[in-house]
Amino acid sequence: MEHTSETAVLRAINAMQERLGEQLTVDDMARAAMFSKFHFTRMFQRVTGVSPGRFLSALRLQRAKELLVSTRMKVADISVSVGYNSVGTFSSRFSRSVGMSPTIYRRRAGYATEIRAGADGSGFGNAALSCDVRLACPDENALIFVGLFADRLPEGSPVRCGVLRHANRILFDNPPPGSWYLLAQSVSVDRGPARLAHDRADRPVAVATAGPITIRPDTLVSTELVLRPARALDPPVLLALLDARTHALSRLVDARTMPEAELADAA
Repeated sequence: MEHTSETAVLRAINAMQERLGEQLTVDDMARAAMFSKFHFTRMFQRVTGVSPGRFLSALRLQRAKELLVSTRMKVADISVSVGYNSVGTFSSRFSRSVGMSPTIYRRRAGYATEIRAGADGSGFGNAALSCDVRLACPDENALIFVGLFADRLPEGSPVRCGVLRHANRILFDNPPPGSWYLLAQSVSVDRGPARLAHDRADRPVAVATAGPITIRPDTLVSTELVLRPARALDPPVLLALLDARTHALSRLVDARTMPEAELADAA
């Protein structure tokens, strides 16, 4: 049954990718999946962790990221090609999700010099979140970003984040109260300009998600993340890739060599 569900969801995702510039409805997606609208929405949410509409929105922004760094198309033309009627709406959505405006993203060739936690950092001083992070496929050159987000989709600014130079344990002290998702992504540090010219959908990214995780007072929450190669069924990673080639990450790189207890709030 699970295989049948995944196959149906993949059919819908393929339809989304082929028609990103169109105003697709849930009915259209359900027809592509060959399921009723009611069963399709529940099945899609179960398989991917997000709704069909949010997945489609993420695919559109992912495609926009590719076009920004691989073509000379105008931002306005890109916004139309991925289904936005307003370039202003597109730019706002892109900036909020990716962490920088389309223009800056293009100027930086799809890389972020750093990713910092957002302003909403108030939390319980006597609470902590500990996570063992490892790769299903060992990679000595892995650069692993771990962030605490309000949603299943890794977009916008995390409330806590850190970077590991290799599989290790990360500890976030004083996490904000509430329900959160711990999300991680990794790329190989040695994939520089000659290996990976720009951020793209088929880039070799490994991902992992844990949650929802509830943070309460006087609580140490422990979990683990096992990063595996991203699949078509995984929601697109909208945050810009960290650029390990820049000196802006030097502080974070140094932090990765610290004892486990000192790996809190690397960013």
